[in-house]
Parts: sequence; structure tokens; C-alpha cells
Amino acid sequence: MAKLKLDLHEIFNKSKELERSLNEIFQEAIDCKIDTIEIIHGKGTGQLKKRVLRFLQQPDIKNKYHRIDKDSKNFGRLFVYFKF
Repeated sequence: MAKLKLDLHEIFNKSKELERSLNEIFQEAIDCKIDTIEIIHGKGTGQLKKRVLRFLQQPDIKNKYHRIDKDSKNFGRLFVYFKF
């Protein structure tokens, strides 16, 4: 089971870079047939998590992945699963 990891702590306030990073990791996962992406958004106020979830709900993004799991032990990350 291959997994990619994206830590958003460094770019939390850079909207264009955040969007670009999310798009890049999705494309890499699809190209390399990686089945899991771990997105670390941090706990904080929850604003970054909301932005990530809004990104994942976009119709063109939503049809690329199978499901999303929020980590029950660590509220600062979530997992995106693909089915190839």
C-alpha cells in the first residue's frame, strides 16, 4: 500500500500555493496509482481543514477519489483513498 503525504503547515496562508499543492499531489497519486494521500492540515482553528474539505468537494476533484477518512486519533489530518 503506497501512500503520499502532504503537510500544509508551511503554506497555510498562501491560497494559490495551497491549491497548487493539492492539485499536484492528486495528479501524482493518479499518475503513479497511489492508493492513499495523507493530508496534514493541523488542528488550529479548523479554517485550513475547511478549505481542504471544500477543495475535495469540488465536482472535478470529487470524481477522482473513492472516499475520505478523518483520523479519529489525530484531528489534524485526513486520508483520501483512491480505487484503481
